[in-house]
Amino acid sequence: MKIHVGTSGYGYKEWKGIFYPEKISPSEMLHFYGERFGAVEINYTFYHMPTVSGLTSWAEQVPDDFVFALKAPQIITHQKLLKNVGEETKYFFKALLLLERKLGTALFQFPGSFRENRAALEDFLALIPDDITCAFEFRSKSWFKDEILELLRARNCSLCTADTDEKPADAIISTASWGYLRLRRSNYTEADLIQWLDRIREQKWERAFVFFKHEEEARGPELARQFRELADSR
Repeated sequence: MKIHVGTSGYGYKEWKGIFYPEKISPSEMLHFYGERFGAVEINYTFYHMPTVSGLTSWAEQVPDDFVFALKAPQIITHQKLLKNVGEETKYFFKALLLLERKLGTALFQFPGSFRENRAALEDFLALIPDDITCAFEFRSKSWFKDEILELLRARNCSLCTADTDEKPADAIISTASWGYLRLRRSNYTEADLIQWLDRIREQKWERAFVFFKHEEEARGPELARQFRELADSR
């Protein structure tokens, strides 16, 4: 199993002097990050549709084996709630393909107020091209039904495992041949990281994406480094 490890975002000035050199410029951050991690979750695309120039620039700054996980635009996930999003979705997916082999996956993250809507999800899943994989993070428990999970399995879409201080996760629900985890507690002990690594390995996935939370004290990069080293050594 290939495990892609990184953080949610990378361009944080608070990380200067901790993860980044004190005098690094914002334009140098992704290259520096890419020399140390093999994946990143991009939050920028939640607020802005990706552009050709932006995607091309990102791809040029990282190694050939680096992959991006891009968060879907909020107009799809939070404003329109999957309804009547054909035009936006088509543009988003077409743009992602510009990353070619550096495209990891797309994350669709929904607000807790968005309750289960099987029809909307089913219609949306039909819009996903065969050459793009997608992860879904549902924050309302109403989505965690067998019929919803089966829809995801039918399209090899991953149900995102989100572990937070407020809502700890103690299990993985697998719906695809690959996995997506957002480990977002403020801290993890080595025992915690080993436990999550064991849970991931139990899934027999082809690959997994694991992203840690960005914190002002730069614990995210440190935890990602620890997790990657554990994955490499076990």
